Order: sequence, then structure tokens, then C-alpha cells
Amino acid sequence: MRIKDLLNTAPSEKIVVAEGWVRTRRDGKNVTFLELNDGSSLKGLQVVIDKEKLNDINLDGISTGSSVHAEGVIVESHGEQKVELSLTSIALIGECPDDYPLQKKRHTVEFLREKAHLRARTNLFGAVARVRNTMSYAIHSFFQENGFVYVNTPIITASDCEGAGEQFQVTTLDLENVPKGEDGKVDYTKDFFGKMANLTVSGQLEGETYALALKDIYTFGPTFRAENSNTTRHLAEFWMVEPEMAFTDLYGDMEVAEKFLKYVFSRVLEKNPEDMAFFDNFVLKGVIETLEHVINSPFEHMTYTDAISILEKVNDKFEYQVHWGSDIQSEHERYLTEVVAKRPVIVTDYPKEIKAFYMKMNDDGKTVRGMDVLAPRLGEIIGGSEREWRLDVLKERMQELGLKEEDYWWYLELRKFGSVPHSGFGLGFERAVQYVTGVQNIRDVIPYPRYVKSAEF
Repeated sequence: MRIKDLLNTAPSEKIVVAEGWVRTRRDGKNVTFLELNDGSSLKGLQVVIDKEKLNDINLDGISTGSSVHAEGVIVESHGEQKVELSLTSIALIGECPDDYPLQKKRHTVEFLREKAHLRARTNLFGAVARVRNTMSYAIHSFFQENGFVYVNTPIITASDCEGAGEQFQVTTLDLENVPKGEDGKVDYTKDFFGKMANLTVSGQLEGETYALALKDIYTFGPTFRAENSNTTRHLAEFWMVEPEMAFTDLYGDMEVAEKFLKYVFSRVLEKNPEDMAFFDNFVLKGVIETLEHVINSPFEHMTYTDAISILEKVNDKFEYQVHWGSDIQSEHERYLTEVVAKRPVIVTDYPKEIKAFYMKMNDDGKTVRGMDVLAPRLGEIIGGSEREWRLDVLKERMQELGLKEEDYWWYLELRKFGSVPHSGFGLGFERAVQYVTGVQNIRDVIPYPRYVKSAEF
């Protein structure tokens, strides 16, 4: 049985087995106490060893960090927990010497990043892992319950979805002796794929191809950005959730995005009350209240033009001043959600110059049918749009941005063969985990963070 289940077991004479890692050991004259944890819950199981009754028991080598197999009976506890294990036998499985880094004291997250292979054994990172697991399962559950098909889009791609050029290149060429053509440029015909290839920044474009066959699909997988941003909000490798829906306009897109967030947040509060109480007490006060507020509030809708008009009136409050045509920064997003609306806000109809080529052009010729979902405390949590499904308009937009049609020939053919209005959005999974847990640095909500100058473990 997992320790989570043992903690909820009624006292009885039945012998049970508990296996896990020793968090603490306290020795008295006649009694030794162990706290045993197997990662299934925040709390460990107290193991009580009566040395007078078990005078032949061997406790040598059982120390903080060691792994053990313990047998005993569940009895009523006189401590904080309801029950504890009265030991009958114990076996040391794996010793743990004195240089074990996770001794019984509070460690900084910076120190634990250097011990990423061990940090899941701490309260913070164990709780993050369990919440991340619940959120992953909830994401799949939401889409499966609503008739979406799960599609695995490629990790290696020859197209740049965002057009920003911040991609990691994939090559088998000898970097000490790179083949070049007569023009002096790299000869990619000698490379594995016969052309330049990169790690994907998004599965959206490939996802659209399946949406235009299966109607509603979603992807959930790793994406990569070679963005030189050494901040608490950026990773070079992260996971993205990207639904794509055929026969759906921007209004349908916004409706699904709102239902999706509320569903996932509700599942976490339902499934992980102990972990969420820990985050609320020790990581960020009020994080539970914030999630409940998001779940219970209808999202505010406003256009980019209206948002800029609101923000311009208080420009002196911001580090970055706004004007029509400028991007909306995190400080502006938080002002809109926390001060103006006091709830989540969906901003729509952005200037075409600050959005991607695939977003549907509005009739004004200046704005596109894009949308960002802004959450209190975080800012943008979802970005999406109605896609440009008219072939001639899409070609014009690509020409404006200097994108080569031959690189996107298959994407253009979608608009040629039975095109339909369709929409979708993307959720950066780690940003969402940050939001739910209140953890300040995105490097602490993924098992092994990849960022500038760091690919350890």
C-alpha cells in the first residue's frame, strides 16, 4: 500500500507493509521514531519502534535518506496524524551516508536546482510533481470528455510556426568540417534530412492539418525556444497544450479556453487539497482563493483598442508606457485583471504587426482575430486566434512578412482543398503549473529545467 493510503487506514491487527525513504529519525531511550515517505502524500507515516519489545531489531544504517521495508500494524496515534505504524520488523534496503544533501533543514530552491536528481524528495518539489500530474491528467480528461482527438505532432520540423527564428537546429553534419556549396553557404543536402531542420516551437501548424480532417484535436507535448531570456518565466524546453477546432470562430475559441482553465483548476483543488494547502501556507498566501475566484468568475472580454485606451490613462504607473501598436507587457496585463476587471480578462483583435502570420485578418485591415487570456497575478496564460483560412489573404500576409510560400506549401494547400473557419489556442503548461502552485520561478515546476547556459542532468 502507498503511504497516502496507510494514513487513511483504520487501526487493526492486520500486518501491513510500508516501503519508502526515511525523512527523519528520532531516538529515545526506549522508542525510536521514523518518518517514512514514498512520495504519495505530503505527510509521512510515523513508524514507532518499541526497543524493549523488539530488543533484537537492527537499526544500524537506518538514517535520513535511506530506504526501508517496514512491517507492522496500524494503531491510533497520539501525535498530529490520526494513525501510525507500530513496527514488528524492518529491513534496510538502501543505505544513505552522512553526506546526503537533504538533511532535516530548509534548503533554498537555488540549492535544490543543483540537486535536481534528489529534489523531488522534498516537500515542495514532491507537491509540485503531484499537482503537475493532476493537471496533466485533467488536460487529457477535459479534451477526451469533449470529443477531441489527441494528436502527436512532430518534434523535428522544417517550418517555423511563429516566424521568430528562435529555433534549435537539428543536424548530423560534422561541425568541425561543415560542407558548403559554391556560394559559401552550408550545403544542407548533405545533412540527414536533406534540408535545414529544427526542434519545434509549436505543434499548431501540423495540428491544423488534423483538425481539418477530424474537426477537434489537441496536442500536448514538448516544444523548444532558443530565446536568450534568463528570467523566472522562460524555459528553452517546455510543454504546450494546443487544441485546434474546425468550424469554430474566435468566440468559440474563447468559450473553450475559459471552460478548459476552470476545469483544470477545479480538478487540482478537488484532487490535491493537502498539496494546495501547503502552497497556500508556505509558498504564496491566497493561491487557493485566486484559483477559486477564476473558477467562479465569468471572464471579462475587451478589445486590444479598448485595453490600450484604459492603460494610456494611467501610463505614468508603468515602467513600459503603452500606445496603440505596442505590445502589452506583464505589468499591463496584471493591471487589467487585478485593478480594472478584478477577474480574468480576454483581450482580442490585436494589431497585425505584433501577431503571427496565421491569424485571421479583420475587415479593418489593421487588426487580427487573436486573443490572449490574462489571469490575475500572472498575466497571459493562454494565447490563441481564429486562423486565416482564406488562401489569398494568407498569401498576402506571408509576403508582407517575407515568408517563403515553398516552405509552407502544405499549409497553404489546406486553404485550397476544402478550407473552413478554424481556431485554436496554446497554453504553456509550466506557466500554468506556476500559476496553480504560486511557485515563483518556472525552473522549479519542471523536473529538469533547460535554460540559457544550463542543460544539467
